[in-house]
Amino acid sequence: MVDSIAILDFGSQYAQLIARRIREAQVYCELFPWDSSVDQVMGINPRGFILSGGPASVYTRNAPNIPGYVLESGLPVLGICYGLQALTHALGGRVAPAVEREYGPADLVTTISNPLLEAGSHRVWMSHGDRVEQPPAGFQVLARSDNSPAAFIGDLERGYFGVQFHPEVRHTPRGEVFLQRFFLEVCGARPDWTPESILQQSIHRVRQQVGNGRVLAGVSGGVDSSVAAALVHQAVGDQLVPVFVDNGLLREGESRQVLSAFQQNLGMELVVVDAREEFLTRLAGVMEPEEKRKVIGETFIRVFENRATKLGQPDFLVQGTIYPDVVESRAADRSKVERIKTHHNVGGLPPDLQFELVEPLRYLFKDEVRQVGEALGLPRELVWRQPFPGPGLAVRCLGEVTRDRLARLRAADEILIAELRQAGLLVLEQKGDELRGTAQAFAVLLPVRSVGVMGDQRTYQEVIALRAVTTEDFMTADWARLPHDLLARVANRIVNEVQGVNRVVYDITSKPPATIEWE
Repeated sequence: MVDSIAILDFGSQYAQLIARRIREAQVYCELFPWDSSVDQVMGINPRGFILSGGPASVYTRNAPNIPGYVLESGLPVLGICYGLQALTHALGGRVAPAVEREYGPADLVTTISNPLLEAGSHRVWMSHGDRVEQPPAGFQVLARSDNSPAAFIGDLERGYFGVQFHPEVRHTPRGEVFLQRFFLEVCGARPDWTPESILQQSIHRVRQQVGNGRVLAGVSGGVDSSVAAALVHQAVGDQLVPVFVDNGLLREGESRQVLSAFQQNLGMELVVVDAREEFLTRLAGVMEPEEKRKVIGETFIRVFENRATKLGQPDFLVQGTIYPDVVESRAADRSKVERIKTHHNVGGLPPDLQFELVEPLRYLFKDEVRQVGEALGLPRELVWRQPFPGPGLAVRCLGEVTRDRLARLRAADEILIAELRQAGLLVLEQKGDELRGTAQAFAVLLPVRSVGVMGDQRTYQEVIALRAVTTEDFMTADWARLPHDLLARVANRIVNEVQGVNRVVYDITSKPPATIEWE
């Protein structure tokens, strides 16, 4: 078993970023709600604990507290923000409201030599209203800021540390090094979470769950569903029946690309189901985003169930759920953050589902999914393609989903992608201190019309919004600074080549406050 770190989540929106930073250093970790059972958490045999931030105050009634097994384990502990305060409170120190709240950048000055932070002044990111007034017995103040006299404390003998700042965010420039020193040097975790080990563990888990059962895999055309199906095929071979549902909600040329990838690269014969009319019929008149996702999720399942009857009723269904899907859908078993939207893989399934779900990618980040896909032999152009939502173009076609509106959206999207590809901006690259290109780019058809003039005639047609973002983890994102001449060319082509569109706008909103997808 690979070495691991257990992260206890006290409700922080940054908790998943802690996991990202650990995984990036090739150390396995899992994120657990703070009140998870000892069997759940200790079941991964952690080498240490990280306690996340959170919105509560330790001195309020019913505030989350550190489970007893954490301190009884004798393992190193790092508390971040609320985690620092919870650790202080549990060990007899004192936490109180700060005279001034501290949000944003701050300068941290080291006061005592320690294994995590070198001497000197460090720029860090703060976000807190409480602070440590008196560290617990055995702790020393290792660094301070103007507003936090105990911004970094530690008991070097027991390997207990607590920081008021957030080392997991990019706004703390040396935060990544700080975290690595904790889980690599203090905890002694080995960096053995590699694509090969991920693949081996995933295959083992699938075999344990499935046994000799038959498995149905729904291949939607996206990276996640394709990698999930390929992984399960590697694990159980011919026990898997991959089904590709053409739901009419795919991008231009996507069906051909998926068939080619599976048949030529993996030697897998896909069962192809043409369900375009069924999906359009079920979506007729549906306007509300959450309802769209539920309709699409249930229709997928019904199509699978119908096909399964003809295939001898398999016992399991493969889904390409990945970790960001779980976080954004407020999965009750691993996260208690606010639900942002229902992902069809985790929140749009009918209650009378006839299959047991197999989700081999459920706790992997997107970059890890891509690494597994390459290790499985999937073509690079499929593995590294830009993300595509499970509900497809339905959630980029705002308002009612019709055949004509889908065709309009598909044509506009193809123009944007073609121009980005031609300009060399369809992939994201690090250029010095800046990210160049796009991590995700697409067109959105809006359910509004605007007045225009074409050929001296008044038009009243729909609007296309272009969305392009840069991001490292898809949990946060910034809008891509595309060249103005490129945007002008894309807009000109869409208005001239796509029937029914007379206006193009560009979305310059970051995530948060917006999400990447519009629905």
